[in-house]
Amino acid sequence: MGRLASWIDQLNDRVGRCVSWLTLGLVLLVFTNVSLRYVFNLPLAWSKELEWHLFALIFLFGAGYSLRHDRHVRVDLFYEKASETDRGRINFWGTLLFLIPWCLVLIYSGWNAAVDAWKMGERSPEAAGLPNLWLIQFALPLGIGLLLLQGIAELIRSRTDASE
Repeated sequence: MGRLASWIDQLNDRVGRCVSWLTLGLVLLVFTNVSLRYVFNLPLAWSKELEWHLFALIFLFGAGYSLRHDRHVRVDLFYEKASETDRGRINFWGTLLFLIPWCLVLIYSGWNAAVDAWKMGERSPEAAGLPNLWLIQFALPLGIGLLLLQGIAELIRSRTDASE
């Protein structure tokens, strides 16, 4: 089981490092869009949509990486003052009761929505927008799938830690 957790960690580390480069691309794209819009009075609909898509990819594919490195959002009402043992229990039960079921719901509904969008040939409502808008919808189940895998790795690790 430890090998599986290690493999998941490596997968999310690789994906996270690759996705981090999209941040640079997003910054450059925003700079270009602002320059074109306010300096040259040339707004581009497809470029603005691409900003949203890059942000979605960064958020979704970075979620597993964030969980791996304990950088996700947490409500620290009790966690901050808890002992290591209690933190482990909170992580275990939070992952088992909340993270994993929620990921399964999002993967299921996200996949169905993406397939429906693909079947309809969904595209941008803007005439000059991006074609094949349905493509970005597949990022939801894939990104949440990476988060689910990392949650499983965390469960494996917490079970291993508890047995030692």
